[in-house]
Amino acid sequence: MNKLALFASGNGTNVQQIAEYFKDSDKIKIEVVIVNKKDAYVRQRAKILGIDDIYYGRDDFYNSNSVLEELKKRDINFIVLAGFLLLIPKNILDYYKNRIINIHPALLPKYGGKGMYGHNVHQKVIENNEKESGITIHYVDENYDEGQIIFQAKCEVTSNDTAETLAAKIHNLEKEYYPKTIKSIVEAIE
Repeated sequence: MNKLALFASGNGTNVQQIAEYFKDSDKIKIEVVIVNKKDAYVRQRAKILGIDDIYYGRDDFYNSNSVLEELKKRDINFIVLAGFLLLIPKNILDYYKNRIINIHPALLPKYGGKGMYGHNVHQKVIENNEKESGITIHYVDENYDEGQIIFQAKCEVTSNDTAETLAAKIHNLEKEYYPKTIKSIVEAIE
């Protein structure tokens, strides 16, 4: 059984979709949701889904081994970022080399980097009159949104789109492709 830790910072829609996708899997289990914001709504979603959630502050991530030790204690063998807004610290990156993935709501390398998440990304895509956007699933390295690209899916951006309508299109792509991609990657490293 592959045990996954989901890292999240916000609302948790991706966490819910991933957890529901793997709910009946005999190969992949969502073991824990790690959050860096005490009041993140994702914690409520985790409780409803029956998944442990643990809060760790910035200091826990960057100035201790407490997060890594918890992951080891739970025999986590893969980490999935689902709206997690901190850089992953070196100790976790080293231990989980090529076993941490993220989804970004744009076609990297465009619209990536610090501060480029959620609404900010969609607003920039609209402002720049892009004809397409999409999602990028990638491995995580020491920089925001620069890890090796695993998969991309595209959608059209029309002149009528707003950041909100584009976000809905992107959300549909995330729902369709992120869990399936996680499954194929995790099962390939067994």
